[in-house]
Amino acid sequence: MAADRPRTIHLAHSPDADDAFMFWALAAGRIDTDGRRYVHELGDIESLNRRALSGELEVTAVSLHAYAYLADRYALLAHGASIGDRYGPRIVSRDPRPADPRAALAAPHLLVAVPGELTTAFLALKLYQAAARHVVVPFDEIEDYVAAGRAHAGLLIHEGQLTYADRGLYLWADLGEWWHEETGLPLPLGGNVVRRDLGATLMRDIARDLKASIEYGLSHRAEALAHATAYSRGLDAARTDRFIGMYVNDYTVDYGATGRRAVTELLGRARAAGLLTGPVDVTFVAAGG
Repeated sequence: MAADRPRTIHLAHSPDADDAFMFWALAAGRIDTDGRRYVHELGDIESLNRRALSGELEVTAVSLHAYAYLADRYALLAHGASIGDRYGPRIVSRDPRPADPRAALAAPHLLVAVPGELTTAFLALKLYQAAARHVVVPFDEIEDYVAAGRAHAGLLIHEGQLTYADRGLYLWADLGEWWHEETGLPLPLGGNVVRRDLGATLMRDIARDLKASIEYGLSHRAEALAHATAYSRGLDAARTDRFIGMYVNDYTVDYGATGRRAVTELLGRARAAGLLTGPVDVTFVAAGG
């Protein structure tokens, strides 16, 4: 099949409120895709990162950390990013915040529950404190894991960033806030990638469809929010709205110059710190260009 011919495209993303909001119009047939048919698959972000390593998915959400190992096979779509502007993954604990959380995390006895070693949250943690010891726990079990005393601290992504206090946990550090203090930039966490072998024309068409879906959701917010609420894992309507506002924003419509610079800075600092094995070819594919 020619790369630019309309076709069935397998698209994978997380079962989270922000992704549900972004992809709602595409899944509901609200936009004209010129005959391209999208088959949606859901999976937690670390599972999607691992699947992308094998190249089995044509389009998928991935962590920006994972992209460092995927860039030879995938390009970044310029639309659909999850970027935290002065907020991001949060380190929490049953214990009150110490005077110096960064130093405390270096203690050899302290264990941090993390949502996966390919997540950007984990990369940010290692940039924040390289000596931190960790254990991988499914992202939606970390709060309970820490509350039960099985780890001293937990690294929270997704809705856990808003619900940790409900479990009696204390905030030690917000890595998005720390990153902004360090760089003056937002923290790019996740994005959508498209397989390079689809060809330039189809890649741009997919970018157009994704951008149109995001813009449609933002312009029909009440409908999109109602759909996304089913994926909010117990958040009430107000918290769901707040969470979506955090991660579906102007950067989501398009990274823009600042978002692109943030990706380059993150991966560059990770490489300089020895957390990546080599340079990363950061290629963006945008709608219509």
